[in-house]
Amino acid sequence: MFRLRNLIILGVLIVWFWAEKWRPILPSTIAAIRKSGLKNILNGRAPHGYFYGRWIPQYLIILQKLIPKFGPKGKKWLGDTYHGKVLPHELAKAIVTLDKNIPLQDLGTKIIPYPIARDFVLDANPDIVVTECGCRAISGNDCKPSQVCMAIGKPFSDFILEHRPHLSRRITQEEALKILEEVHNKGWVHNGFFKDVTLNAFYAICNCCPCCCTGVMAMKHGIDMVCASGYQAKVNDKLCKGCETCVKICPFNAVTVVNGKAIVNLDKCMGCGVCVTKCPNNARELKLGGKLDPLDVRKLKEA
Repeated sequence: MFRLRNLIILGVLIVWFWAEKWRPILPSTIAAIRKSGLKNILNGRAPHGYFYGRWIPQYLIILQKLIPKFGPKGKKWLGDTYHGKVLPHELAKAIVTLDKNIPLQDLGTKIIPYPIARDFVLDANPDIVVTECGCRAISGNDCKPSQVCMAIGKPFSDFILEHRPHLSRRITQEEALKILEEVHNKGWVHNGFFKDVTLNAFYAICNCCPCCCTGVMAMKHGIDMVCASGYQAKVNDKLCKGCETCVKICPFNAVTVVNGKAIVNLDKCMGCGVCVTKCPNNARELKLGGKLDPLDVRKLKEA
């Protein structure tokens, strides 16, 4: 029994040193532990968050296997604790170019319609680390570029860079804007992600293609893992030619063409703005609308 216990302890220590790049503990792990606090260490959220940040693809493999098996309570739990807010292109750019300090604040259910994980705090000129997309890594699809997920602000950016150094790099605002522009032009969706084990707060902008995204997969199984931007696409019938470009490009299957004109299903439209950019006839625009308000950092309370 004593020998077995020693072997378990030895195994745990080996895994820990391996996870920490053969050092006792990395500076970013110390910072994350300090931010998490004793309560989140004891209740398991901090270890959960460590596993998520350290082994993102492996975490998502497990999650994707569980999603189809979740019952009503499991679906609600996942949506409540791990969710994305669709960001139109201009609002995503506003986050990476933030020029004021945003103190810790609860965004409320009008912006983030979940009971938890809706806090926002960010310093001016936020630290940004871009890393390989975990969803694309496990999808088997050849969606490029793949290094497009952005950890925004400390301690998240430092943790990702130190624990995934071969897959991540620190970038400037200009580089972040270039990536946002590139993925937007490809028809991918910017999502601001929040999670209970990342201090109940915003921590990343993921740039999601519908064929790989775990959030889109969850939505197909009836899980509200992604919420609308607070905008909706509107069609100008005079300019619409019924070319069906919007039907093919919409990530949420919210558009049909009837009698030669595009029709937007407002119950499905998430207000990402992809169709606005892609419309060859300039027949679309984003308008404020729907049940939710936008996440516009330019309008949040300053420190």
